[in-house]
Amino acid sequence: MATLIEKSQKLKTRAFIKADFERGGVSRAKLARLVEKGSLERIERGIYRRADAAVSEFASLATASLIAPKAVVCLLSALQFHDLTTQNPFEVWLAIAPHAHRPKAVNLSLRLVHFSGGSLTEGIEEHTLEGVSVKIYGVAKTVADCFKFRNKIGLDIALEALREIRRKKLCTMDEIWHYAKICRVSNVMRPYLEAIV
Repeated sequence: MATLIEKSQKLKTRAFIKADFERGGVSRAKLARLVEKGSLERIERGIYRRADAAVSEFASLATASLIAPKAVVCLLSALQFHDLTTQNPFEVWLAIAPHAHRPKAVNLSLRLVHFSGGSLTEGIEEHTLEGVSVKIYGVAKTVADCFKFRNKIGLDIALEALREIRRKKLCTMDEIWHYAKICRVSNVMRPYLEAIV
């Protein structure tokens, strides 16, 4: 237990799952006492963090990743992470396979979107947030996804993101085309891409 707490003090923002405590030899009763005493905070079912931990703006993405480790942060949440939108989503948008287990959260609002094939597996980046490895689609893939799901999020958001990545020069036109083909939206994106070149 001591090494787990020491590790969490170094990583001030680290979230732990119940299995971390079990591996550290902490019983369920001891875990419950730590929560009751106020040393730990239960942020979601089976997920805890130190009560005095500094929480970043990406804490919800880290928590979502612990709830659904196979899911990928996508669409509005990925746009917000990459600073490509003025939107501030109240849900964490996650891409999951069509027949995957649907993760459930009590305190966190999840928005699940079904992706398949290359649309699910391509363009994934791994970032460490709150001490947790989080899978997030890269900027070019995220913009292609936004055009694919423009009826869910709005064409204006997809266009805003496209303008931002071109203005900030975050990726090449070839990268955008690559993901537009994978997401099968190259014909939809073509006029917009030609307009901003």
